[in-house]
Amino acid sequence: MPVLSFRQVDVFSTEPLLGNPVAVVHDADDLTDEQMAAFARWTNLSETTFLLRPLDPAADYRLRIFTPGGELPFAGHPTLGSAHAWLEAGGAPAGDGIVQECGAGLVTLRGEDGVLAFEAPPLIRSGPVDEADLAAVATALRLPREDLLDAAWIDNGPGWVGVLLRDAAAVLALAPDFAAFGDLKIGVVGTYADGPVAVEVRAFCPQYGVPEDPVTGSLNAGIGQWLAGTRLPAAYVAAQGTAVGRRGRVHVTRTGDVVHVGGATRTTITGTLDLRRDVGADD
Repeated sequence: MPVLSFRQVDVFSTEPLLGNPVAVVHDADDLTDEQMAAFARWTNLSETTFLLRPLDPAADYRLRIFTPGGELPFAGHPTLGSAHAWLEAGGAPAGDGIVQECGAGLVTLRGEDGVLAFEAPPLIRSGPVDEADLAAVATALRLPREDLLDAAWIDNGPGWVGVLLRDAAAVLALAPDFAAFGDLKIGVVGTYADGPVAVEVRAFCPQYGVPEDPVTGSLNAGIGQWLAGTRLPAAYVAAQGTAVGRRGRVHVTRTGDVVHVGGATRTTITGTLDLRRDVGADD
């Protein structure tokens, strides 16, 4: 087992240590599924990713994404952070943009003024949320049912249900009952009256070993596909992570039916990953 290059990238903040970190392992083709899952549990970050050779000739690289609780077909901040790491390590796109292969298919990224953005993949599940599920969401959020102004399935892989509250203050005041979540992964959004950011977003996904994800690209992509250009502007900046001591800033732009989600990326740790077993170690 070779020693592998490793980067930890902070995503969605221009300020050090205030975004969402992702652990990225380069040239991970020889790692087993079990080793990937074990390393993700060990890092205990919301996501750990592994860069591999693509299987699809249209892709520049293949990405596998793990939470401490299992593998995801797609996630947003790992997509941006992994693309940053791949470029920093000398990766060169074959075409005009970067094409990532992952469990959700091919995801295209673009870079403008040093900021990466991905094109939101199609939703796996969309549309209205039935009353039984809305009651469960309200219970999990410890809110009266009438406080949920709107809701929709906005699942692009992780399983998000999106909930609109009256304003950003209501979002920040949430104190969820994580024991009541069951299989729910809930993304909550509320608007600001004015200022540099349009909305506050929070992401709750205790099943993945991360009760509240600091800054979430996949959720913001789903919210953009649901609300951008209708209840929200076609282009806006979302704040996320405020409630957990972060300062994430997510840039969402909708053009027609296409939503792009982007933000700052910076490497905070560079090193190597050594999973070789010590000679003489006990079984």
